Amino acid sequence: MVHLKTPAEIEIMAEGGWRLARILTELKKEVRSGTITASLDIRAREFLAASECEAAFLHYKPSGADKAFPAAICVSVNETIIHGIPSDHVLKEGDIVTLDMGLIYDGFYLDAAITVGVGKIDKRAADLLRATREALEAGIKAAKPGKALGDIGAAIQERIERDKFSVAQGLIGHGIGRELHEDPEVFNIGRRGEGEVLQPGMVLAIEPMAAAGKGKVKQLADDTFVTADGSISAHFEHTVAIAKEGPRVLTTS
Repeated sequence: MVHLKTPAEIEIMAEGGWRLARILTELKKEVRSGTITASLDIRAREFLAASECEAAFLHYKPSGADKAFPAAICVSVNETIIHGIPSDHVLKEGDIVTLDMGLIYDGFYLDAAITVGVGKIDKRAADLLRATREALEAGIKAAKPGKALGDIGAAIQERIERDKFSVAQGLIGHGIGRELHEDPEVFNIGRRGEGEVLQPGMVLAIEPMAAAGKGKVKQLADDTFVTADGSISAHFEHTVAIAKEGPRVLTTS
């Protein structure tokens, strides 16, 4: 069941989204060669406390996971698509790193992700980041009242596949609000005009995930998801409200 948000609730979410965007901007500055990924989790918790927000991911157990997530942020490197666990892994020049973070502000969840390069990255990686980021932009542009969920998926899929990249299979976006994961499911593939019709008050986490190789993924024992062929991956995400006048990105500063 889709839970529509009131204008007042969307304003609360916009304030939380602004705080999340600011935190991700600061964390991006920490991504450099020699950084230990666990340090990004420490910094994320510090920024959350300073922003008077709660960590949405810490101790959260998503559907299909064997155990609760142990950190405030997912740090996914290279072939790891989502749910990367901060650890003693050291980033190096040429890596690409996804920072995926959620927070709770005044009872509402916000969710956003960015993928960034460590120092100088190769052309294939840069092209993948650009295609996935532009796929998010295309998906958001398609999120208009009266359009369908399939319009979002089709826009994302077309942009990713245009540059011969692949949509990560089975990994999707979602509704968001009082819960981190709400209806509807937001697929990154689709056909225009198919699926649930978008209406004002919906709030969606739109999050294209793409691979440089094939789209097949596998789930590891620690519940991280990686590309099955070991190819690099990228992930960009915004929390987006459907308004009468069109889509409104809430996770922006």
